[in-house]
Amino acid sequence: MKTFLVTGGGGFIGSHLCDYLIERGDEVICADNFLTGSKENISGLLDNERFRLLNHDVTKPLFLKEDIDFVFHFASPASPVDYQRLPIQTLKVGALGTHHMLGLAKAKNAGFMLASTSEVYGDPLVNPQPEDYWGNVNQIGPRGVYDEGKRFAEAITMAYHFYHGLDTRICRIFNTYGPRMRPDDGRAVPAFITQALSNKPITVFGDGSQTRSFCYISDLIEGIHKLGVSDVHTPVNLGNPEEMTVVDIAGKIKELTNSSSEIVFKDLPVDDPTQRCPDISKAVKLLGWKPGVGLEEGLRKTVEWFALTMKP
Repeated sequence: MKTFLVTGGGGFIGSHLCDYLIERGDEVICADNFLTGSKENISGLLDNERFRLLNHDVTKPLFLKEDIDFVFHFASPASPVDYQRLPIQTLKVGALGTHHMLGLAKAKNAGFMLASTSEVYGDPLVNPQPEDYWGNVNQIGPRGVYDEGKRFAEAITMAYHFYHGLDTRICRIFNTYGPRMRPDDGRAVPAFITQALSNKPITVFGDGSQTRSFCYISDLIEGIHKLGVSDVHTPVNLGNPEEMTVVDIAGKIKELTNSSSEIVFKDLPVDDPTQRCPDISKAVKLLGWKPGVGLEEGLRKTVEWFALTMKP
């Protein structure tokens, strides 16, 4: 049994990671200030004796008496709606929060994983995006607070690895979906599903020709675990390389929900990427990982969860 600290453990991905670690028989300390996360996401763990919740803002130092084996630093606003509403907080958690958690991992002689993002590639000029692509980022645009916060977080994580010899990992997470996503977080899958289930217009930005690739949450968590137990210290893409247009995603969700919604088009947000697809050859080769849940299967599970949570 090991002890893990999961920052942002009340969030969409963080809560599923907490579940996974508890199911393995480990101890989990979840640190979250619930700026964008929810206690409901971890409600099933609160009575577990191997789970402890700390209401803590990681932009402030965290001192723990117990030994920690590994720190998963997953705290951050992660959707355009959130990080444009919380620009300073997003930058602070990327910079100060990462610094504090690296310092804690160093003090505890623990491993460390940074949850980075495909957003470090910006609006890519290369497709699919390999880890050695440096990106095309507008640092002063509306998405810059998240993009550059994560790029700094990657830089300081590698600095701690090279300078202090800290045992670090960096996962670059591409679009992930599944139960526990917030309906109002502004991302395509939850927005389309909630609109379709309510028979409201499904809003697609631009002409819908921009592409995305969507990875189901259970596949991502498996990839995170495989990366965590590996000795790979440089960034690794984790995502599903099956690329499709946003309007096709909207159409698939409309079909799965038997919705009467019409698909309508709105102006494309500033700096919205035209392409987003991971090159996962590094994960396949070094981790033996690739996603196994097909889009239709994953969407069905996600639609079922939203349908239950939306019931009056």
